[in-house]
Amino acid sequence: MATDRSETSERAVQWAADLAGRFAAELLLVQVVLPDPGGDVRSDAEDAVDEHLLTATRAELGRLAGELAGPSGRARVVVDDQPAEAIVNVAFEERADVIVVGNAGMSGNKKFLLANVPNRITHTAHCTVITVNTSSLDGKESHVVHAPEPVVEEDVLLTGRAARIASVVTKHGVQELFARRKGPSGGEANRESAKRLRQAFEELGPTFCKLGQVLSTRPDLVPPEYIDELAALRDHVPPLTEAEVVEVMEEELRVPWDDVFESIDPEPLATGSIAQVHRALLSTGERVVVKVQRPGARDEITRDLGLLGAFARKTADRPGLRQIVDPAAVVQHLSESLQHELDFRREAQSIERMREILTPYPHLGVPGVYHDFSTDRLLVMEEIEGGPLTSAPIGPERSEAARELIESYYRQILTEGFFHADPHPGNMKWWDGTVYFLDFGMVGEIGPDLREGLVLLLMSFWQEDEAFLTETVLNLSGTTARDVDIDGLQVEIGGLLGRYRHLPLKELQLGPLLQDVTTVAIRYDVPLPATMILTGKALAQVQHATAELDPEVDVFAVAGRYLARTTFDKLRVVARPQEMLYEGQKFRARVGKLLEALERLVGARPGPNLQVEFKGFEGVEVTVRRASRRLAFALAAAGAFVATGITADSTQVGAWVPITLGTIAGILTFGLLGDALRRHR
Repeated sequence: MATDRSETSERAVQWAADLAGRFAAELLLVQVVLPDPGGDVRSDAEDAVDEHLLTATRAELGRLAGELAGPSGRARVVVDDQPAEAIVNVAFEERADVIVVGNAGMSGNKKFLLANVPNRITHTAHCTVITVNTSSLDGKESHVVHAPEPVVEEDVLLTGRAARIASVVTKHGVQELFARRKGPSGGEANRESAKRLRQAFEELGPTFCKLGQVLSTRPDLVPPEYIDELAALRDHVPPLTEAEVVEVMEEELRVPWDDVFESIDPEPLATGSIAQVHRALLSTGERVVVKVQRPGARDEITRDLGLLGAFARKTADRPGLRQIVDPAAVVQHLSESLQHELDFRREAQSIERMREILTPYPHLGVPGVYHDFSTDRLLVMEEIEGGPLTSAPIGPERSEAARELIESYYRQILTEGFFHADPHPGNMKWWDGTVYFLDFGMVGEIGPDLREGLVLLLMSFWQEDEAFLTETVLNLSGTTARDVDIDGLQVEIGGLLGRYRHLPLKELQLGPLLQDVTTVAIRYDVPLPATMILTGKALAQVQHATAELDPEVDVFAVAGRYLARTTFDKLRVVARPQEMLYEGQKFRARVGKLLEALERLVGARPGPNLQVEFKGFEGVEVTVRRASRRLAFALAAAGAFVATGITADSTQVGAWVPITLGTIAGILTFGLLGDALRRHR
């Protein structure tokens, strides 16, 4: 019987003594004492333990063995830093028939996650191992039914949480900001309210810390003073205990943790409001990092989101509050963000999707994902060792990585519509000539329409066209011109252009540019899509990271080359003979149907004619006939030009064919021009 003399272990010892008595077997109690961590562990490990401690432990364990089994009871104390291996070795030496252990493990072992001694013994023992469920041994009959815990209704929990929130809000005076109206002179008051709001969020815990972090990325929802204050908000949550980490891992793995992992670093790499991250070593030898969701995080966040949703509904008709923040929009955005972060499988999918996007860039990468061990609450990834971006050695490789980093964001945002939304330097590492993106808990997605709008926005800024830039901003927001002070908006955008147009290209920053455009738009009640705001933040962060690698990178030059290359690639696809032939056939079929309809319209083809009689508009019929004739000329000329291009690229027809078709196209074109210049019918 292996024991560490804990309360639960003592219950298992009594069970083992009863078993030994029923079979008239010898009972051997074994206790493993850990050596002093600061001692010198030599071949004789007992030298690393205080002699008096060993003597006292042996005496106490021997006394217990005598009490339980009389002359058939013995005790043995072993000094070893690996309890499971020591117990198995003693059993082998003593030729034991059965090893008995309690399922609570050996609390004397202080190494992280090695408390699962029973599992290790089961895997390595040469004999039968009985694991006693000590939680059911309370010194009474095993069949005793305990009174059930009182059921706490969900409404009671919500009421208690709501009371707690109200108490904290009152304590920090946050309720005052709901009645405060934003105005030109309210900047200082807003800053003070923002500070109190941050303090309240910190005290209310993980969900509200996350709420503050989300709000700090939404200048369309809260004033600038709140953005600055909430950006400094950080999670203040205690780290998970070792038992909590083990519990979540084994619930998700559905096997003992050490069936999968050889060891796990006791010191967490990161501790957040939703998850905790540890380094680990798989049983196969690979170095990994393990992201473990906090127990109860989903329930707590769902409860708080329910309360916030109720608050948003009840305050929807309060204009004073809406001048500060739009509660419904905040709750919706927060809910979407948190639901994504709570499902680690979605994060794993984001990593794989980003891996495909970064394929053209040899100096960019993402960690590998161990899908067999990953679930919605547990994520196992390749460990990226390396260091910060500034640790990259100076040279061409570092400069090329900087260029690839900024170009990859143009590809992510403008082409793929999927991007890492939090690319600050802490979420990137340099390792073996590669920049690795880490932490895909926050990603952004952009639809085709918004991608096209962003391209137009950048091009209009590049061409310093403030009128078209204003029009593009309105189109992106979906706001009608009659609802907006267009002249004022255009003047402010013109001032924005004036501020940026004289900067050298190397000093221009796309992220701050988009953020400034957003700020101006918000002042004129022109709400831009939330994804665009997130895009501006991500571009600002990635440009900062790029500058750490190579401050000489010209971000606009990289953008220009990328847009030119992608445009050329699209044209090259369209210009392929197969594509041209296909498009030509489609065009010919459509033109044929259109000409047939026109012939029926003017009576040139047998069949019922379309007759329209206009009274009082004698010239309309002439105008229609003239337009039909010119349209026929134009369509025929266009068809001839397309046919010329197709046959000129083909090797199956003679050279005279494209020449003839080109001549016909030219004649039809001149005929169209002549008809357009004629003044008579």
